[in-house]
This record gives sequence, C-alpha cells and structure tokens, in this order.
Amino acid sequence: MIKVGDVLVSDEIRDKEFVCNLEKCKGACCVEGDYGAPLEVEELAILKDIYPKIKPYLTPKGIQTIEKEGTHVIDPDGDYATPVIKGRECAYSHYDEKGILKCGIEEAHKDGKISFRKPISCHLYPIRITKKKDFEAVNYHKWRICSPACALGKELQVPLYKFLKEPLIRKYGKAWYAELVRAIEQPAKV
Repeated sequence: MIKVGDVLVSDEIRDKEFVCNLEKCKGACCVEGDYGAPLEVEELAILKDIYPKIKPYLTPKGIQTIEKEGTHVIDPDGDYATPVIKGRECAYSHYDEKGILKCGIEEAHKDGKISFRKPISCHLYPIRITKKKDFEAVNYHKWRICSPACALGKELQVPLYKFLKEPLIRKYGKAWYAELVRAIEQPAKV
C-alpha cells in the first residue's frame, strides 16, 4: 500500500497496466454488475439539476426509468447509485452507431451542454474507493470485462495511475496526485 495523505492506495494502482479499449469491451462496465454506478452525496443534486439538459442524450427506456425511480436510487447496501434499466445498463447510457455503450452525461458534457463530466466513480473506473472513518482506500477492481483494457495497457505500457491521472486529480487534487507520482516513481529508501 502507498499512503498519500489520508488515502491508502493499493499497489495495483501502481503496478497494473490499463487503457480502456471500448472497441473490444463495448462499454460493458456500464451494463454489467448488480447495481448502478456509485454516487457521491454531492452528485445527487447535480444529477437532478442537469437531468433536463441530458435527457436528449438518453434512450426512451432510460428516461422512463429515471422518471419512475428518480435521478438516483439507493442500492441494497444503502449506498447512492445511478438507476439501471431492468437490472441491466445504466439509465444514463445509450448505444452509439458501433454498438458501444456511451454515457449520456459525458456526451452532453462533450457537447458543452453541462459542466459536469460524469459521476466520479465512472470517471475513476476500474478504481473503486472505499470510505472508512479516518481514511479512504483506493483499489483496483479486477473484472473479466476489462481484459481488453489490461491487454492494451500492457501493450502500450501505461500504468493505471497514469491512465487515470485526470480523474484522480479531479477527486483528490493536483498536489495529491503529484505526491502519489513521487511515492510511486521515487519511493523513499528504507
């Protein structure tokens, strides 16, 4: 483990090579799993506020699900999450012309309709954050659907912490990320 401030970072964040390969996985992380994407408390009001602007980017089934269940739900563990369509894909997603599942929130962001990019848990994936009383743990979520991303990351020799630089900075800030890079690339001699 690497400790950066009050955050414990798994060694896999340093050691795992990873680059998303949407051509191969087709955005499976937005459809696989038991529940929707985890949401931060501060994201709940954002999703409610931006919903009218992202609605044109959603499927009729996604819209129907959100309007029935709300812009967020509480999963069986008691955590906030994005709603899902009949236990499958995220209600905020849609398929593009290549059959790749895309995030309607992110598409609206790219088009300049909203400033919010997407939930931080989605932006950080395959990193998952576990919150404890006095610290957070940053871990790699190993899953078969990301095998193409692992293969591409290995081929390109891109470590996970570099691939996810932007969302890590978004979550913890530039100074924290710089400290993480120092801890990884110039470890203290013992």
